[in-house]
Amino acid sequence: MKVFVLGATGYIGGSVAVRLLAAGHQVVGTARTPEKAQALEARGITATVASFDDEAVLTRLAQESDAVINAASADERRPVEVLLAALKGSGKRFIHTSGSSIVATDTGGTLTTPVHDEDTPIDPVPEKVARIALDRRVLDAAKEGLHTNVICPCLIYGQGLGLNPDSVQLPPLIRYARETGTARYIGQGENVWSNVHIEDLADLYLLVLERAPAGTFFFAENGEANFRDVVTAIGKRFNLPTGSMPVSEAEARWGVELGRLALASNSRIRAKRARELGWKPHRPSVFDVIAQMK
Repeated sequence: MKVFVLGATGYIGGSVAVRLLAAGHQVVGTARTPEKAQALEARGITATVASFDDEAVLTRLAQESDAVINAASADERRPVEVLLAALKGSGKRFIHTSGSSIVATDTGGTLTTPVHDEDTPIDPVPEKVARIALDRRVLDAAKEGLHTNVICPCLIYGQGLGLNPDSVQLPPLIRYARETGTARYIGQGENVWSNVHIEDLADLYLLVLERAPAGTFFFAENGEANFRDVVTAIGKRFNLPTGSMPVSEAEARWGVELGRLALASNSRIRAKRARELGWKPHRPSVFDVIAQMK
């Protein structure tokens, strides 16, 4: 297939694009600068210089492709609406990327026990209501002559396969540890997030593209860990002591989205449907990857 990957210069989108190319698909994407476009072209991705606001370009690329994957943003509604409108009635595949903070519990570093699979009701924090509404919008578009799916990953780790090698959550913790000389978790550090290796996640996108029934939501995970253990592993790898920081300090450094709703919350999921579809994640664990970091 010819697949338009929105977000092909990013961590998830770049990795998915590389995986699709390896499977024999043709990939097109956008980049905000000519330099980034050239870098995509060098990797075998047909690139157009455009932003998410260039609705005519997004429409054209979607209509010229057999499938579209949005790996650019879990929260920006306008590009999604543009792409859904472009594909309406075509029967083409559209995969949207969400994120498992939709089930996060805002606890300041303490543990909560609930675990969600795709059939578990969600009671989101207020900041994630709009994201859930966007996920629902995409799934409901399956009734408008599109083949839509949503993939919802958790904490992603491992080196990206594309232009951006860094995930969202672990690199800031590592940079903080190296800059300050102490690896720190938030509060008690007992909060747990499920996690998934970027290459396993890219495999799931390929599987969903080729096999998934329309209107289906997929969590993506392959294990879980609490942040105290993760930060302790970071400290051990770089020979640094570990300790705690208050939520207020985390928010001051990283903002509410990362400092509180990601690094200090719980987000525990099980990828039941992905495994039923045939997904078999097998890459090294988050602790194995941390131990090999340079």
